[in-house]
Amino acid sequence: MSQRVSYYEIAPDGMKIMMDMEKYTKTTAIERKLRELIKIRVSQINGCAYCLNMHTADAQKMGETEQRIYCVSA
Repeated sequence: MSQRVSYYEIAPDGMKIMMDMEKYTKTTAIERKLRELIKIRVSQINGCAYCLNMHTADAQKMGETEQRIYCVSA
């Protein structure tokens, strides 16, 4: 099995922008669980199964309901 792509190596500028956006959203009034639902939706749009799995698991750990997670795609 091959190793995943290192986005920090091939797209450091893009990763910096993404991490800066993550920092910024933490300073807003958007609640934590809603931020995670947003990340789930972005992962769906980007077609990233790895991120989708990670953010779904994180949302569940935060106490997000399965119903809200399932409805994100609608």
